[in-house]
Amino acid sequence: MENNSILKEKMTSAPRSPGVYIMRDGEKKVIYVGKANDLKSRIGSYFTGKDTRPMAPFLMARVKNIEFLTTATEKEALILENNLIKQHRPRYNVILRDDKTYYHLTLDPAEIFPRLQLIRKRLNNGALYFGPYPSGQAAKETLRFVQQVFPLRSCRNLDFKLRSRPCLEYQMARCLAPCKGLIDEASYRKLVENTVSFLQGRRRSLIAEIKSQMGEAAQNLNYEEAARLRDRIGALEHVLEKQNVDWAGQHDLDILGVYGYDDVYQVCILFVRAGKLLGSKSFVPVKIKTELSEIVSSCLTQYYYSGAQIPDEIIIPCSLPDQTVIAEWLTDKKEKKVVLNIPARGSKNALLEMAVANARSLLESWQMKENQKKDAIKILQEKLSLAKLPRRIECYDISNISGRYAVGSMVVFQDGEPDKSSYRRFRIKTVQEADDYAMMHEVLSRRFAHSENLPDLVVVDGGKGQLNVALSVLKDLNIKLDVIGLAKEEREIISGKGVIRKKDRKSEDRVYLQQRKDAIYLSAAPQALRIIQQVRDEAHRFALSYHHQLKKNDDLQSILDCIPDIGEVRKKVLLKHFGSVIQVKNATIEELQKVPGIGKELAEKIYAGLQL
Repeated sequence: MENNSILKEKMTSAPRSPGVYIMRDGEKKVIYVGKANDLKSRIGSYFTGKDTRPMAPFLMARVKNIEFLTTATEKEALILENNLIKQHRPRYNVILRDDKTYYHLTLDPAEIFPRLQLIRKRLNNGALYFGPYPSGQAAKETLRFVQQVFPLRSCRNLDFKLRSRPCLEYQMARCLAPCKGLIDEASYRKLVENTVSFLQGRRRSLIAEIKSQMGEAAQNLNYEEAARLRDRIGALEHVLEKQNVDWAGQHDLDILGVYGYDDVYQVCILFVRAGKLLGSKSFVPVKIKTELSEIVSSCLTQYYYSGAQIPDEIIIPCSLPDQTVIAEWLTDKKEKKVVLNIPARGSKNALLEMAVANARSLLESWQMKENQKKDAIKILQEKLSLAKLPRRIECYDISNISGRYAVGSMVVFQDGEPDKSSYRRFRIKTVQEADDYAMMHEVLSRRFAHSENLPDLVVVDGGKGQLNVALSVLKDLNIKLDVIGLAKEEREIISGKGVIRKKDRKSEDRVYLQQRKDAIYLSAAPQALRIIQQVRDEAHRFALSYHHQLKKNDDLQSILDCIPDIGEVRKKVLLKHFGSVIQVKNATIEELQKVPGIGKELAEKIYAGLQL
């Protein structure tokens, strides 16, 4: 009753202005963030039953407090809402997570001799961006093709400035050596313009332009240049023949398809550039009780807010309550009019149906994998006689070289998938010699000294000895958990009736259990074995990567000691300025000169010493 009165008081005191409302539960955790043009009216809809979304009853059953942040316009509320969702990641908001990394190609026309680069994240820096590409391989293949057809420089700016002679790329005819003046600025600029035309999809007009350039070169008796242009045209025409998906119109489109089943939604975005269907982007399915319009609205704001290329038109599957505001926001962000369109017929509707079909296929595939993982987890519980269903599994591994650079790793799998936000790594502090048991004891003691968010199953990489260490730590801390050891060992294969006729040895993973003398094999339950193998391999990879990082830092620090005129004082100044030896190694000569006490001559010595 007291809580209801607090919420009703919040409703009556809500401002009649645009803004954002933040709902918190009994632990003061943010569970939902919403926006409204009229906050009082919007909050009132929760209490009067006007909010008909399926999630509304679940949300209101958990809300204990509501806060308000007013804004000048609904557009500002849209931006603030997105920022708060990213910050708090509330349980009842739609939160999109990429299912893979997407790449772009970028080129900065402000440079005198621009180069084409492969990047992961778009920046608001005035450069041109092309993509996103549906996979890293597709982006790299495009870059490789472009560099073969349009031989722009590929070297870093610093290498470009300091190069004393043309590099191997020039010898291989993949660069025209602007670094040594073997191509003038005007000719290079024409090459850049042709590259941009190709990447922006204007390929037919580009071929016509290059044919004109070829005719002009032949007329001027420059047959070598004419032959190069002829080969370029042939390569472009070959690529054009392969692009058989061609849609009417020359402007850029994104098509947002959504397929939902049993409160799980899959989003798929198709990209059409200059009439060509170039690829798609999908997200991890969203599990939430909500309406299609909220999924679409959240997708538009979160995806395009993150720096994605905004097209001229976005095809969406349904009308949105905040459609006008989102279109205005996108237009402001692009600095050019952006249209949100809901087609009923024609080629655009066909594209929308294709996007929805792709989303459905992705969701069905995801559901099949989820069911397989659930079955595997149940089999694992049954085969290992575990007390609880092992939904959260933690695995520990040790990596060192004769006790040096000793580290431990903890990886977490939740429902059969890596939960990388929960990973931890440990630098061994108390063990100096090569003693894996003592190192494992330290790592587990440090982890389970904090007993929150305990796992359902602990896996240690090793045999009976490592298992006993883990059991000892948990016993000392009075914590009861299922623990297993996983070790790859050789197993004897014996065949014959009473007489050993054949003897072989096979490397196979053994599972060591508490209160069981002999190890067991899970080869008869491959789904269950695969889960713990994946967890173990990930723990090994994570430990090894940290071990290599520490060794690399130490090796680089030793390199600093070998550079003339770099003593302990200057080494400390460099490390303090850049934060790590790796950052010192990646610094340019100009950046090194900014360090107090480092002049141009010494900066060049440091740079040269670290490039060896």
